Order: sequence, then structure tokens, then C-alpha cells
Amino acid sequence: MDTLFFVFSKIVQFCIEPLNWVIVFVALSLLFLSLRKPHLYKRFLLFALADLLLVGWLPTSEVFLRTLEDRVPKIQISQMSEADFGGIIILGGAVEGGEIALDRGEISIGSAAERVTKAFELIRKYPDLPFIFTGFSGRLSPVGVSEADAFKQLVAEQGLPDKNAHYENQSRNTYENVVLMKPMILELGARSAKEADAPPKPWLLITSASHMYRSVKIFQKQGIVVIPVPVDYQTGNRLHWGSFDLMEGAGQWNNFLHETVGLLAYRITGKI
Repeated sequence: MDTLFFVFSKIVQFCIEPLNWVIVFVALSLLFLSLRKPHLYKRFLLFALADLLLVGWLPTSEVFLRTLEDRVPKIQISQMSEADFGGIIILGGAVEGGEIALDRGEISIGSAAERVTKAFELIRKYPDLPFIFTGFSGRLSPVGVSEADAFKQLVAEQGLPDKNAHYENQSRNTYENVVLMKPMILELGARSAKEADAPPKPWLLITSASHMYRSVKIFQKQGIVVIPVPVDYQTGNRLHWGSFDLMEGAGQWNNFLHETVGLLAYRITGKI
């Protein structure tokens, strides 16, 4: 069932990407042109143009994505001590160990690179805390090493302490991240609580700001307390009314729609 859910989610993801609809509208426009139906040809051509304008004009995506990024407030962990945390969780999605990494011999870090840089910062700052990196691949046909194994290689290359390193390299989406990590979190939390003779402590959770709300909800459903550490913000406090950027707009729309549809699907299936 989880595999069917994963495959279906990839199909839905393709269907909701705004620029893919431009291809559909242009194809339909050409079809009606060949069928000598000029009114429908012009209509779908206008739909394609409207799609491009909607995607490229940044305020249309910024206003929605900013609301999503602000759903989970940022906590000032600098005002807390290492003793307040049970460990560090890093969700995959920024590291690529696939075909390009194999061909070039270098691990790639994608657009959500702040997940990795923030993880490195906290691992250095709290060397005695256990940390778990979770992720295999979000691709339908993965090639190369898992995200977890790629992150492990980056940790070694950076000379970071790895005595408390733990990896989960089977999960394909956020729900599987949490479910497959849960036994590790509970075991490490119980061990720490026994040593300190205190109740288990919340774990720091690193992921993109737009992805944080859905992630926290999944952890709550599984009974795991986390302290959100949102990174990879794509919006600021002001809307850029005069900005037009097709690539940036497409990325923002994709992030927003991906999370919105993900939240809906997870609610329907009882995952949150």
C-alpha cells in the first residue's frame, strides 16, 4: 500500500506542476488548430499564456508560500542548552547521490542546501548529541547511493564527529522518514533518559520551512516531540510586486502545491 501511495504521489506531483500545464494547453491548442476549430485553438493558447504569466509573476506564489513557511514559528534554540535536546533529526531532500554523483565522483547538494549546512552547524555545536539523517531517494527509479549514505560521506569529508551518527536509508517520503526512524528515536531517547534519570527530551528537527508544518504533524501523530528548526526559506517579509521570474515562480508554486496536496493526502489517509 505504501508503494502504491508513493507511485501515485509522483503522478499527482507531475500533474500539479504549473509549467506542465503549459505543455497540455499548447498541445490542445495545436489539436484544435488541426481540427479547424479556431475559437478553441485561441482559447487554449490564451490559457497557456495566462499560466506563464501567473507562474512568472512572483507575488502570486510568494503570498501562498510565505503563509505556509510561517505556519510553524521559528524557535530561538540559541537560548536553550544542549541538555534540553534529545538529539538532531535531519530530513533528506537536499543531498543527491545518484547518477551525476556517480559519474562525477562528488556528492551533490540541491536547492535545499540549508538542511545540510544547518545540520553541520548543529553537529559541531552539540557533538555529544545523537543525530539521525533519514532518506533513501524520492525518485521512482533511484540510481546510486541513498541520501543517507551520501550524507554520511559528506560528514566524513567535513571531518565532523560521527560517534553519535545514525542513518536511516530506506524511506522514500516524509511519512516513511518518521515511521522508519521512530524505533531509533525511542531507543536512543530511552537510553538517554535512563542515563540521566529524566524523561525523554524533544529532538531538534531540521527541514525546509515550507515542509516543516507537514513534518511536525506526522511526528505528532507518531507521538514524537520535536523542536522545529526551519531552514531554506524561499520568501521574505515583503512581496516583490514588480518581479517576474519564470524559473523562481515555478519553483515556489511547485513547493506550495506539493505541500498543500501532501497535507490533503496525508489527512485523507490518516497519516496526520
